[in-house]
Amino acid sequence: MPPTAAAVLHDGSTIPVTIQGTGPDLLLPVPLAGHSAEEAETIRQWGADPDLGPNLVQGLSAANRVIAVDYEAHRMAFPAPDTLTPGNVTADLLAIADAAVSTTFAYYGYSWLGLCGLQLALRTDRLGALAMGGFPPLDGPYKSMLAVTRAAHQAAVRDAAARTAGEPPVPAAEVEPGDWDSASIQTNADQTRQFLTLYEALQDFDDAAAPVPRGLPRLAFAGAEDRIDYSPQWGGVQVRIGDPLATHEHELVQAGWDVRVLPGLDHLGAMQSSVVLPLLTDWLRKVGWAA
Repeated sequence: MPPTAAAVLHDGSTIPVTIQGTGPDLLLPVPLAGHSAEEAETIRQWGADPDLGPNLVQGLSAANRVIAVDYEAHRMAFPAPDTLTPGNVTADLLAIADAAVSTTFAYYGYSWLGLCGLQLALRTDRLGALAMGGFPPLDGPYKSMLAVTRAAHQAAVRDAAARTAGEPPVPAAEVEPGDWDSASIQTNADQTRQFLTLYEALQDFDDAAAPVPRGLPRLAFAGAEDRIDYSPQWGGVQVRIGDPLATHEHELVQAGWDVRVLPGLDHLGAMQSSVVLPLLTDWLRKVGWAA
C-alpha cells in the first residue's frame, strides 16, 4: 500500500501515512511491512499474525476511511529516547490525523498503542471513538511494565558497552517459539530508552480518576489468559492484562465502556486479525462509526 500523505512528528522525523476506503475516519497504528514466506512462518510459530496490519486495513476500509501508519516500526527506526512522553505521542497521533486532513477520527491501538489511545482521549476533543486492546483502562500494569522495560534497557546498555569494549558477540542460541526467557535483546539502547521514558512518565498516572470524556464511545478488550510471568532477568514481575479487565468489567461498563474479555486467548492471540477485525467491525457499526 503506497503512502498517500506524510506527517512530521514531534521529533522532526517524517512518517508515511496510508489512506484507504471511505466513511468515518479511523486511525490505525498497525504494522504494514510485508514478510517473506520464511519470516511469516516464524512469526506464526511465535503466535503472532504476519498479516495483521494489511488484514485490518483491508477489512475496515470497507466501511471506514482508514488512516494507517506503522508508528511502532517508525519509532524503532527513529527512536525518541528522551521525548516519547504521553503528551508527545498524542502530538504525533494528531499530526498524523492532520496529514490525512482528518478533523474527527476514531482510534484503535493494541498493547502499548492501546495505552496511547487512552492518553489521546484525555488530551484532545477530536476523538470520535476509542478502541483499546491488550491494555486495561483501569488498574493498568504501569509499574510492572516499567520493571520489564527497565530490564530490557539495562540489557541493551550492557550489550552496547560490550561492543564498545571490543568483546566478541555472544552467538545467538536456537530459541524455541514461545521461549521468551531465552530470547535475546534485539533492540539498542535508544530504542529501549524511549519506552522507559514513556512508562516513567506514567508512574503517577491514576487511571481510576482519568477524565475520559463523557459520551465518548469506547471499547476495551483483552484475552482472558493475557498475563505474562517474567523471570528475574526481565524484571521478575507478572504483567496482568486480562485479569484487571475481568475484575473491573462491571465498573467499566457502568462508566461507559464496552468490555470484551476473550476466553482462552493470551496477548498475541487476542491481537490476531481474525479476532480483532470482526470485533471492531461490529463495534464500530454499533456505535455509529461506520458507513
